[in-house]
Amino acid sequence: MNPRRKKRMTLLLAVVAGLSVMVGLVLYALQQNIDLFYTPTELVQGKGKDQIKPEVGQRLRIGGLVVPGTVKRDQQSLNVSFDLVDAGGEQVTVRFDGILPDLFREGQGIVAQGNLADARTIDAFEVLAKHDEEYMPPEVAEALKGMEHFKPEYTEAQLKGSNL
Repeated sequence: MNPRRKKRMTLLLAVVAGLSVMVGLVLYALQQNIDLFYTPTELVQGKGKDQIKPEVGQRLRIGGLVVPGTVKRDQQSLNVSFDLVDAGGEQVTVRFDGILPDLFREGQGIVAQGNLADARTIDAFEVLAKHDEEYMPPEVAEALKGMEHFKPEYTEAQLKGSNL
């Protein structure tokens, strides 16, 4: 092999090796930011035809309707827990430590992002409430197809408003 071809081959191998390392590093960095979306039924029964279930500790997103009467708030902290349901009928508990969005209420659709604590419990670090009656993310709309929103029931004090 003449020196010119040898130099070209070395340069080509260096470029291919550099690109391989770069692609590997990008994929490794993206691995931490990929969140799979689940519905409560998919979380409990598995997703897809292979019925693949997430592992405990896996980061994920879950969407569904907040079950009326399941919102439990800790009086001493910002901890709150509530159950989610979808058209499949499975219920999953979401635990959240923080301030819930203003639009959060029982019977509303939400999306929570967090880590799977056990087969039916998610420790959420972010809770998003849908902003109006018409829009819903496509994944949530598909999961809730055929379900009706729960009509919120307000107390007299809530209807009058607070006098702060």
